[in-house]
Amino acid sequence: MWVAVGLVVVLLVVLLLKNVLGSSGPSPFDFDSREPLKPMVLDKKEKNKVLKQGFLASKVPQNLDAIVIGSGVGGLGIAVLLAKVGKKVLVLEQHDRAGGCCHTFSEKGFEFDVGIHYIGDLVENKPLRCISDQLTNGQLQWEPLDNPFDHVVLGPPENRRVYPIYSGKNRYAQELKKCFPGEEKAIDEFIRLTKKCGHGVWWMPLLKIIPSLIAKFLVYSGLINRLSYFFRYGTRSLAEVVNGLTQNEDLRAVFCYIFGTYGNIPKEASFSMHSLLLCHYMPGAWYPKGGASEIAFHMIPIIEKAGGAVLVRAPVNRILLNDAKEAIGVSVMKGHEEVHVHAPIIISDAGVFNTYQQLLPKEVQAMPAIQKQLSFVKHGEGGLSVFLGLEGTKEELGLEAKNYWVFPENNLDELVEGYRKEQREEAIKSVPLIFIASPSAKDPTWEQRKPGKSTLSLVSFAPYSWFEEWKDDRVKNRGADYKELKETLLNSLLEVVYQVFPKIKDRIEYLDVGTPITNQHYIAAPKGEIYGADHGTARFSAEFCISMKPQTPIKNLYLTGQDLFSCGYAGALAGAMVCGSVILNRNLYVDVLALCKKLKRANKKAE
Repeated sequence: MWVAVGLVVVLLVVLLLKNVLGSSGPSPFDFDSREPLKPMVLDKKEKNKVLKQGFLASKVPQNLDAIVIGSGVGGLGIAVLLAKVGKKVLVLEQHDRAGGCCHTFSEKGFEFDVGIHYIGDLVENKPLRCISDQLTNGQLQWEPLDNPFDHVVLGPPENRRVYPIYSGKNRYAQELKKCFPGEEKAIDEFIRLTKKCGHGVWWMPLLKIIPSLIAKFLVYSGLINRLSYFFRYGTRSLAEVVNGLTQNEDLRAVFCYIFGTYGNIPKEASFSMHSLLLCHYMPGAWYPKGGASEIAFHMIPIIEKAGGAVLVRAPVNRILLNDAKEAIGVSVMKGHEEVHVHAPIIISDAGVFNTYQQLLPKEVQAMPAIQKQLSFVKHGEGGLSVFLGLEGTKEELGLEAKNYWVFPENNLDELVEGYRKEQREEAIKSVPLIFIASPSAKDPTWEQRKPGKSTLSLVSFAPYSWFEEWKDDRVKNRGADYKELKETLLNSLLEVVYQVFPKIKDRIEYLDVGTPITNQHYIAAPKGEIYGADHGTARFSAEFCISMKPQTPIKNLYLTGQDLFSCGYAGALAGAMVCGSVILNRNLYVDVLALCKKLKRANKKAE
């Protein structure tokens, strides 16, 4: 018997190595595609020629290799990966500009980012930086934030505690220990577990790439939990782990504060997901020079160079299927008419709910395999955003390249649960979590582009149901009661902001609030969620991982983006990498690691 078991194990190892090491054929990372830096394009009209190319049937390239639904980072990322191996790709975006959550908008002379606040782990020649550089031919530049890059603010104004969060291999722990003497053991153990889980995440893309038979064996035999701390702790809640380490309520809150970057309170959040974020930011935090629109602006020309296109105002209303229920194209609404566009591969960056529940016919949605995937997921928390345009420079207003996470108390679970249960009109007077940042202070090009002006961005959460009654009203004309609700919300948030940034009072020239139904309209978020499908413990089980793969139950239809992997810029790019690995039949992560090593060697020789 043991001989048979041994042979099975050897066979699995051989098959696993074959898939890990990649295969023959072209790779998007065969060579370093970075080009000398070109002058940054500051003229808005010139940028819009790239970002706002409206859909017309005559603009659709002939003989397409693939169609991508949605132009977020996951959609543009997979399009560039395919373009770099010679594929002709069409990206379709329902909004009037490309970029998804990476787009920007302008009002009254101010420019606002909607989804990019800071990105971690962009160390030169490390995988995320390498992927970002290659997908923009080295034209996307990054500016490091200050250190400390985050401040955790706990308690009411009369008893406020502020804890700085530092990046750096050892400094994160050193500075925490200064704030919490006597808690050294808890801090060390928290960081040990965090690193174990975060560094074990590489099994997640691998399980999605390797053949299902091997993946199922690893999962259902229990081997994957022995091999990967990420999956061992994936279904354990953040609160469970943290509460077992310390009784200090402030330290518990500081361990957990960054849950706002994915939207689940500590008792609902996966410890592994949280660990992934902490490991992401420990090396440092960065912001794109020129603002978030630079990301799409430098990706699109690569797609076009290969014969593809990125077209906006192109709402896909359904995926076209043949009689065998295989994806063969998409239908785009142009006014009241449908325009059919065909390709052998269809890739959706529209999110799992939109893809399955909006773009496929009812009888296909009912397929057991699709229903199984949907049974693992639920909608994420609805997002709130506030945009403030300020008169004055960052120096005059006391703004810096760092973020503030403000909580009225340290009992984070109770705070948010109480907020959700309150009546809407009362709840919005005391929002339990506010993220505050100044995009203008982070961007070294801002003063050149918008002299004498500054911006602040606020992010929080609210149930979609609080705003659902106005979802069918016209945008920017949803009625007096909706406007009154937003004003109440804004006033309560501004009270907190003035406590952190007192100099901005009486300097506000523009302000507006984006609610979950705003997100629904502009980024096609079904329930106003800004981080896609919920990031709770169920999502990070090994069983879910192998259920939600790039290949869908529909032949020729693939998924990309944050619902495939995890939220944020890095998560959406990881979704594109996994999707590209499957379509191109090679492990693109192996290719990236090889390129990273090659670039490091070249740098050493040049020194």
